[in-house]
Amino acid sequence: MANATIPIQRDESDQLYVAPQWKLVWWRFRRHRLAMIGLGVVIVLYLVSLFPEFLATHDPHERNAKKLYLSPTSVQFFDGWLPRPYVYGLTSKRNPETLALEFETDPEKKYRIHYFVRGYEYKLLGLFTTDRHLMALDTDDELAAFHILGTDRMGRDLWSRLMLATRISMSVGLLGVIISLFLGILLGGVSGYYSGFIDVLIQRLIEFLRSIPTIPLWIALAAAVPRDWSVVKVYFAITVLISFIGWTTLAREIRGRFLVLREDDFVVAALIYGSSPLRTIFRHMVPNFVSHIIATTTLAIPTMIIAETSLSFLGLGLRQPVISWGVLLFEAQNIRAVSSAPWLLVPGAFVLLSVLAFNFMGDGLRDAADPYSVGNN
Repeated sequence: MANATIPIQRDESDQLYVAPQWKLVWWRFRRHRLAMIGLGVVIVLYLVSLFPEFLATHDPHERNAKKLYLSPTSVQFFDGWLPRPYVYGLTSKRNPETLALEFETDPEKKYRIHYFVRGYEYKLLGLFTTDRHLMALDTDDELAAFHILGTDRMGRDLWSRLMLATRISMSVGLLGVIISLFLGILLGGVSGYYSGFIDVLIQRLIEFLRSIPTIPLWIALAAAVPRDWSVVKVYFAITVLISFIGWTTLAREIRGRFLVLREDDFVVAALIYGSSPLRTIFRHMVPNFVSHIIATTTLAIPTMIIAETSLSFLGLGLRQPVISWGVLLFEAQNIRAVSSAPWLLVPGAFVLLSVLAFNFMGDGLRDAADPYSVGNN
């Protein structure tokens, strides 16, 4: 009779000793409630940045001179007892004092909100041409208005522009961190690996860059970008400028780790077997603290987002026709416009939400990656 194989049952305490590092980090991370909330918000923001045109209710560049500074539309979710969302129509009249055209809701007119309707054409994920949108009004009536966050000074739908701005601002933060990550690992690794004159040279460069105030330096570099550059060139130029300073903190942390690791047995063994210095750095040394690098870069993304928003708000970053959170806030600089249309400040709430989400998630990753933190004991 053949011997039956009996599976080994392990309790939770035994799993801690055999689980890989990434699983241990995840177990510790998910105990951090604020970090999990931040992770959920970040996932939602990046999903929005992947499908902004699909979520848009109007063409974000379409102007409508008849609907300037139109207030957010009130959506009615129940038609009687039926869960059937709709909006009321509008009636327009001229203000006798200001001669401005004002709108009021007309309860006699109802327009249903339809889902997966046809609208303006766009490329889904930049690959497939389609005209489907999540929701919109299936009517051409000029008195029908479905503007979730109202309109701006040119009658453009703020919700649709905010969806498209999320893609630009979130991608600038992510791309800037990737560039900073590469520079930080490369220069910090070389500095800690070789030490000596190279270490002194790189550390003096870091000290010089960190001694310059960040915001004035960004403003000076952004002002040097030619005004006649194309939208794509300006986008990548601003991204590179923002990441020009961000690599210094990570480089110093990696240098300190490399000064400790370079004398370890596995590094010496790799060099004996003919591994090149760059291969030793990226293949053998960096993976030893990759979780710490992920936590550090996550905390750096909010800085990139705030930098882009600040430069665009000052008119030195991205410019029209590019739409970002900073570009939208640039249009809210006029106090008179904000007092009559406070919904123009909604992009600022998205900036605040994204920064808090990344900070909470970064704190959770940092604590989860540190085995000596108080919560992990």
